[in-house]
Amino acid sequence: MENMSLDFYRGKRVFITGHTGFKGAWLCRILVGAGAVVTGYSLEPPTRSNLFELANLEGKMTTVIGDIRDKEKLMAAFKAAQPEIVLHLAAQPIVRDSYKDPAYTYETNVMGTVNILECVRLIPGVKSFLNVTTDKVYHNNEWAWGYREDEPLDGFDPYSNSKSCSELVTHSYLNSFFSGTGAPAISTARAGNVIGGGDFANDRIIPDCVRAVQEGTPISVRNPHSTRPYQHVLEPLFAYLMIAARQYENRYFAGWYNVGPDECDCVTTGQLVALFKDKWGEGFSWINQVEKNAPHEANFLKLDCSKMKSVFGWTPRWHIAEAVEQTVIWSQVWLSSGDIPAEMDREIQKYVGN
Repeated sequence: MENMSLDFYRGKRVFITGHTGFKGAWLCRILVGAGAVVTGYSLEPPTRSNLFELANLEGKMTTVIGDIRDKEKLMAAFKAAQPEIVLHLAAQPIVRDSYKDPAYTYETNVMGTVNILECVRLIPGVKSFLNVTTDKVYHNNEWAWGYREDEPLDGFDPYSNSKSCSELVTHSYLNSFFSGTGAPAISTARAGNVIGGGDFANDRIIPDCVRAVQEGTPISVRNPHSTRPYQHVLEPLFAYLMIAARQYENRYFAGWYNVGPDECDCVTTGQLVALFKDKWGEGFSWINQVEKNAPHEANFLKLDCSKMKSVFGWTPRWHIAEAVEQTVIWSQVWLSSGDIPAEMDREIQKYVGN
């Protein structure tokens, strides 16, 4: 990372919500490797094949299986962990699932944020709190330039809107409870669409590509002309770690941050699939699937990340072609029953430049 070593996290007590998910499992692998004392609180892994089990973290960290909506159980796990740093990733993260069950989405994404902030408020010792939200928190005008952190928050669908509400909850807790001397530093990070090895979720384009290759069928692409800020999963994770570490040392660095790729790497879904096909090689094809009465999804969305760059001197490390290549390598290791922990460590070391 620019201007920071993972040595900062050695011996630090870190509490992660949503640790059994795609991003959470990568984050745990990074922190365990850095020597942090990690406690994760989450539901069981959401898919049969799942990265958390593949990452071989059993016995290397504390895992508590629980629902973020269960405040009493969350509070007990939090008290036992006595964290210094809290990274809040637990969420219902799928746009289409939020249309199917909006109440659950709001309960998880809004009240889950309230519950973890209540833990921070009532249990002393936290110095740094980061709430991970999404690029979809903004009122999307479908314009050509990137959204900045001071743009209006008003996501359209239940998932996006619930994450906008999660941001506002965080702002309120900061103003109401965490503004005094000695209070924990509070930030949110709004990341774009992430890709990478180990994502097995439904209704995500790269997992759909891997499943199509595995099954020997063409991949159906719903919205090939939709532009998204795609980035490798390690990009936002290392940005989160940078924000959490910097504000731990100096509350000046606390704030709201966009984390996304450079403009040259904001590509359409069709371009992303074409890149995947090119990196994979033989045995892959795709077709454009036209859906009738499909739920609303944004057609054009990207972020202005100049604040991260100016405050931290941060820049993305991997362009989209490199991000897709690393995702393909991981997926091929998995399909060949290779060593997944070793592959994760290889990518982490390559990313940090070791």
